[in-house]
Amino acid sequence: MEQQLRELRALTSRAENRRTETGIPRVAMVQGEIPEHRLAAVYDPMVNLILTGSKTMTVGDRTFHYDPATYFIMSINLPAVGSVHPSVRGEPYLAISLTLDPIIVANLLADIPKRSGGGPYGSAFSVAPVTPELIDAWLRMMRLLEHPDEIAALAPAYEREILFRVLQGPHGWMLRGIATPDTALSRIGVAIDWIRRNFAQHIRVEALAEMAALSVSAFHRHFKAVTALSPLQYQKRIRLLHARSQLIAGQGNATSIAFGVGYESPNQFSREYARLFGLPPSRDLVEVTQNLRRSGSPSHQAVAL
Repeated sequence: MEQQLRELRALTSRAENRRTETGIPRVAMVQGEIPEHRLAAVYDPMVNLILTGSKTMTVGDRTFHYDPATYFIMSINLPAVGSVHPSVRGEPYLAISLTLDPIIVANLLADIPKRSGGGPYGSAFSVAPVTPELIDAWLRMMRLLEHPDEIAALAPAYEREILFRVLQGPHGWMLRGIATPDTALSRIGVAIDWIRRNFAQHIRVEALAEMAALSVSAFHRHFKAVTALSPLQYQKRIRLLHARSQLIAGQGNATSIAFGVGYESPNQFSREYARLFGLPPSRDLVEVTQNLRRSGSPSHQAVAL
């Protein structure tokens, strides 16, 4: 497996220290030191494979650490913060990811034997040990970088194999959950989609539970299990991440941005902003700007990879 990892590292060595598209649908890569603020984002559903170095990811009150012996799976959109680290030999962080498409997962599920039982539904994000079969599927996918004329014909087959290997792993239920109607995961996903589109609005948990076709108590229980956050905490994280992005992009001052993302009190916004990011908005902006100048990075966008 180490030989396969070495080839994968060579194939992805062109990645930059921001999300780098590969030309293969839904496949991206990243390399190098990444400022902390660009790792605080709403992460898309994905399978993320570390090739060099390590990454720490925190969602709600849960923190995971993963390295080249593991892969990370996230099956719904989640607000998270992270940090990346070079290898013990000083090699830069290097990772590749596949964004999940529920339609592709559903089509794959139709072609493989159904598993009995509902599965151990719980958190929608976790870390699992990588297998030689999964690494091999990733390697054939990334070899397409050297043969771009073959991407259209072969990438869909390699994507299905990567997903198939994940489905066979300990967290395969996460993929089945997002592609199968009426699972707790898919029902919570409906509410999450609404919150993401309407995060600046006042939300009623009763209305969200109705969208998910669950009782209020069941909705609370499943939402917290899936996201490590309550519905209101989830909304708050989305608001604060959007606010920080707008602030760094120069799209307004702290007060106007606070009102724009749904806060009624700038003081409350400042307190909650500092609680999540460690500094109040004005000081955080200065810190991030200085870090960007030191790194020479012109981008304020989140890596989310």
